Parts: sequence; structure tokens; C-alpha cells
Amino acid sequence: MRERAAYIVIRVMRRHQRLLAVGLFLAVLLAIVQLSGLRDHFNVAFLRDLVLRHPGSGVVIFVLLFSLGNLIQIPGSIFLAAAVLTLGKLEGGAITYVAAVAGCAATFVSIRALGGDALRLLHNRVAVRILRELDAHPVGSVAALRMLFQTAPAVNYALAMSGIRFRSYLIGTLIGLPLPIAAYCIFFDVLATRLGLR
Repeated sequence: MRERAAYIVIRVMRRHQRLLAVGLFLAVLLAIVQLSGLRDHFNVAFLRDLVLRHPGSGVVIFVLLFSLGNLIQIPGSIFLAAAVLTLGKLEGGAITYVAAVAGCAATFVSIRALGGDALRLLHNRVAVRILRELDAHPVGSVAALRMLFQTAPAVNYALAMSGIRFRSYLIGTLIGLPLPIAAYCIFFDVLATRLGLR
């Protein structure tokens, strides 16, 4: 009985080893960021100060932090709010768009390297149906997901392990992000004006 249970556990682990690798990678990365105190810097005040103090390199660091933040579940709205409050809705929105696309691309590449197309190995009717729809309309599906969920890390992880081609993922991301980013830019700009923050 015990041998049978051990055999089943080993079989399940082999089948899902890529998913386990992704989970372990994210857990270690999150622990490093948490224990180093870096997570405390993912706030609007820190990001605004970063861009204001270092106009050139601050933007590059902003993009890199967005990419890291996207991997460790930091909401993209924090970066967008900081950019809009610092640079205004047009320039702030443009920089956030570049950072969001870069962040989504970095997440895709890193998760794909570890997880491959692990979701294709799941024997679940719902997963099969979703993947079939994704295969039929890859760019449109990614664009729709971006409009609904923007840069949500869970969506990025799932898409990276879905087997979708990077090109389709990137085009869908480029198409789907401008509308929600523009909407949030207007919202944060109006909010900043009403609160007298700018």
C-alpha cells in the first residue's frame, strides 16, 4: 500500500515537474525580494523619487523594476500611478506602456524557460477547451486578456506555459494594453488634480 502511494506521488511529480519548477522559482524569488527588503520599495513614493532624481537612468530602472514586480505579484497600477504623478498622463502612460510590455515579455521568457508548455499536459476538459480557443485565436485571445487583466502575473504565467508562440503573445500584448493604460492614466490624472498632488 505504501509503495503504491509512493509510486503515485512520483508519477504525479514527474508529470508536473515543470509546474513544480515554476512554483519553486517564484517562491525563491519572492523570498529573496521579501528578505532583502526590496519589496518595501515597490510603492508610489519610491518610484516617483527614483524617476525625479535620475531622469535618464531612473526610467531604465523603472522598467527593470516593473519587470521584477510583474514576476512577484506587484500590481502594475502602482507603477502607472507613479509615472502619471511624476511625468503626466501622456509621458507617464507611454513609459508605463513600454515597461508593461517589457515586463510581460520578461515574465513570458523566464516562465517558459522553466515551465515549457506544462499546461498542455493537464488532462482537464476546461483547460483543453481554453487552450483550443487560444490556439484558434492566439493574438485576439491575448489582446482580450490584456484589456481585462492588463499585466496580471497569473495571466502571464498561464500564457507562458500554454504553448502559445512568443510572437503571438507579444503582438496581443502590444494591441491589448493601450486602452486600459490610457483609461488608468486619465483616472490617476484626474485623481491627482482633485487631491492637489500635481
